Amino acid sequence: MMRLGVAAIISDQSDMAVVAQAGTGEQAVELFRLHKPHVTLMDLRLPGMSGVDAIRTIRRESPRARFVVLTTYEGDEDVHQALEAGAQGYLVKGMSPEALVDALRRVHAGHRVLPPPVARRLESRTPNSDLSAREREVLLLIARGKNNKEIAATLGITEGTVKCHVTMILSRLGVSDRTQAVVAAAHRGIVHID
Repeated sequence: MMRLGVAAIISDQSDMAVVAQAGTGEQAVELFRLHKPHVTLMDLRLPGMSGVDAIRTIRRESPRARFVVLTTYEGDEDVHQALEAGAQGYLVKGMSPEALVDALRRVHAGHRVLPPPVARRLESRTPNSDLSAREREVLLLIARGKNNKEIAATLGITEGTVKCHVTMILSRLGVSDRTQAVVAAAHRGIVHID
């Protein structure tokens, strides 16, 4: 429904046309290859390949591709990951149709679009808070309620290694326990709990 509504808003503009619509990250990549749109509107929350991964895949093949992210995710890590992947704009669902159309035009013209609330989120991001891929895996398993022994078994590593990862996660997130780590990670968009 949301995708159809957004497509109708864009199609209503005399200087814009919707060339394709995708329901998954994999479809987005395939349809980009086929149609080469001037600007791609991408959600981060997609089944299968995430929107960030789809952006990265497309940008590897087409480095000049332009993206505006339109999503419900508002965490500073979500914004950071999308921009690092190559998005030039980041909008949160619920903004006005005029803001969406304006963002598409501005990104097409080569500008970056970060509305003030999104820019503030990005500015609030703690320096040196990047988690490694393994730390993200450990954190996701913590969020799923796994203890160190279960995490070690799932990832094929020792409990001692898990403890080291947990210590680094707590330090990088600036928290003192696992529960606080999950809350901070969910708030920032590092993990998404459905």
